[in-house]
Amino acid sequence: MRFQPQHIRAETTHARRGSIRHAFTHAVDYVLIDPEAGTGPTLFRRNRPGLSAVHDRHHGGAPKKGRGRAWAVEVFGAAGLEDAQILLLTQPAILGRVFNPVSFWLAMRGGDLIAVIAEVTNTFGDRHSYLCHLPDFAPITPEDEISAGKLLHVSPFQDVAGRYRFRFRIEPDRIAIRIAHEDGEEGVIATLTGPRAPLTNAAILRMSIARPFGAARTWMLIHWHALRLKLKGAAYRPRPEPPKQEVSRCSS
Repeated sequence: MRFQPQHIRAETTHARRGSIRHAFTHAVDYVLIDPEAGTGPTLFRRNRPGLSAVHDRHHGGAPKKGRGRAWAVEVFGAAGLEDAQILLLTQPAILGRVFNPVSFWLAMRGGDLIAVIAEVTNTFGDRHSYLCHLPDFAPITPEDEISAGKLLHVSPFQDVAGRYRFRFRIEPDRIAIRIAHEDGEEGVIATLTGPRAPLTNAAILRMSIARPFGAARTWMLIHWHALRLKLKGAAYRPRPEPPKQEVSRCSS
């Protein structure tokens, strides 16, 4: 039986640690799809224009030059993982517009999460992905913490330093992801949580009405919070060169 696309009506929270505190919570819509499956509601498209859509060119490799699932298969395979179900958790394009600060390639086996590629993209158009798994690809539980060195410039108010600590809870009815960036006393804790439900035409219409500007809304919120941080006295860091490596591996 083919995996049916799902809608995660989620909340994302960000809480800055350190000398300058800042926190916010926003509603966000994600979809969870099997990139190989062609099924879904009429208003959801794959690699075609539509009210909502997910395009391979936006994922798996450089932004707008992605190779989709084929890239994820190569990354997982190079790490020694084969024969897993691969799902993509991402924000869909709305009327052709999309910006995803982070998407997740989920490798599943027998209902267990065994590996994740966290695909991080900044507002400058740079991308770096973090491959997360446990030794021997043991199932990842909510208690497991997987860490990686921060390599990509994400916020102009944070150094490219320190480590990310990932936690994943992928349950049949709910998703919860926590990413903590720690750089001494500084850092950010970000979460994505929400229930899993079938992706329907009604859900697509509701998300389009509730958040009609899609990517533009995400950009506006990013710059709004950047302005608030600047007014609080946060120091601006210019964009450094992005890492040459496309993917880095995490450790448990």
